[in-house]
Amino acid sequence: MNTSTVVTLNKRTATARRGRFSIAKIIAILFLSILVVTQVYPLLWLFLYSFKTNEEILSGSFFALPHSPQWSNYSAALEGNYFQYLLNSLFVTSITMVTVILLSSLCAYAISRFRWRYGQVVMLLFLVGMMIPMQATLLPLMIIFKNMHILNTHLSLILPYVAFQMPIAVFILSGFMKSIPHEIEESAVIDGASIWRIFRSIILPVSVPPVMTVCILTFINIWNEYILAATFISSEKLKTLPFGVNSFVSQYSVNYGAIGAYLVLGALPVIIIYFLLSDKITQGMVAGAVKG
Repeated sequence: MNTSTVVTLNKRTATARRGRFSIAKIIAILFLSILVVTQVYPLLWLFLYSFKTNEEILSGSFFALPHSPQWSNYSAALEGNYFQYLLNSLFVTSITMVTVILLSSLCAYAISRFRWRYGQVVMLLFLVGMMIPMQATLLPLMIIFKNMHILNTHLSLILPYVAFQMPIAVFILSGFMKSIPHEIEESAVIDGASIWRIFRSIILPVSVPPVMTVCILTFINIWNEYILAATFISSEKLKTLPFGVNSFVSQYSVNYGAIGAYLVLGALPVIIIYFLLSDKITQGMVAGAVKG
């Protein structure tokens, strides 16, 4: 086979590869474009919804732009105890996040780094906990909290929130901690470090990516939770942001525009935090999946 023939074959192969790659790229771009539209459009629709009047909303023009932006909807949303609900959500979410991180990191450390008979059994129990729907626990929890006299308190939200966020947190953290070399701990033990010192000074600093993932996932899940808040909280002073939307619904009228504005204000902190720290979620999930 002469040189010209080889060159011709190489050119044909390269052309075929470029064709295949271009088709693959086009399909990938189309798929990602559809995905972006399906994810971004609801947010855009809600934003436009918040500027409409009740007449525009009830007329069925869901996809139309507002004739005149109703900034008064945002004023009404802020007047509806928004800041009180915001502080309640921040308090409940912060306490839940700190508790979940502390307990799940300790559990994950014990499961992944210690050799004990029931380690896998405990991990299996956490995995089973991931399959229990929150709605199935409403009635039993209501009875328990009523007997404990903590119903209609923030504690009645924090306890189940921690319980439902623990399984996924332990799963992510234990998967990452299994990959940490044991030689690091052995060197620390030789230097006289205790188990608590090893956990605090070595394991936790190394586990920052999955810890950040747990923080963000916990924040998003708790911030948007409605069912438990609507079931266990009845006091106006203790309501969280998702449950506060009921303030704009009365027996004879509903302020739909104010509801839209309230939902935009309620979703804004989650959107900002997610965009600022989205790379941390990816890093933590990949680290836990690949290294575990």
